[in-house]
Amino acid sequence: MEISSRTCFPFLSTETVPLLKPPFHTSSPSLRILAARPVNLRMGRTVVTCATASTGNRAPSGIMKPKRVSPEMADFVGAPEVSRTQVLKLIWAHIKERNLQDPSNKKNIICDEKLKKIFPGRDQVGFLEIAGLISPHFLK
Repeated sequence: MEISSRTCFPFLSTETVPLLKPPFHTSSPSLRILAARPVNLRMGRTVVTCATASTGNRAPSGIMKPKRVSPEMADFVGAPEVSRTQVLKLIWAHIKERNLQDPSNKKNIICDEKLKKIFPGRDQVGFLEIAGLISPHFLK
């Protein structure tokens, strides 16, 4: 009964029910329940979107823009131009596919021969270092 009374009379609260005089207030059991407990009258949130954010025809920029890469990175990726985000996705796919994360510490990546070409002289790389270590491979 309580749930249906709140859905039927959501505009009534402890502030509006006392305005109703006792003959009306006591005759309705659902109004007695509402008078006993306050109703939460919060307004729902409105989501406002920006008109420029919804345009999908814009050219990629920043880290999404394809740039020329070094020959070592081109061999790994298989393309002469690629975006930073795509390179990171391909590196992580390579790591996951070959199970190159250190079992004792998942933050460390054990470099195989392909990764050693990209990260020269490194046998292990921290996963936070990857984004910084690929920077020299993007040519200006």
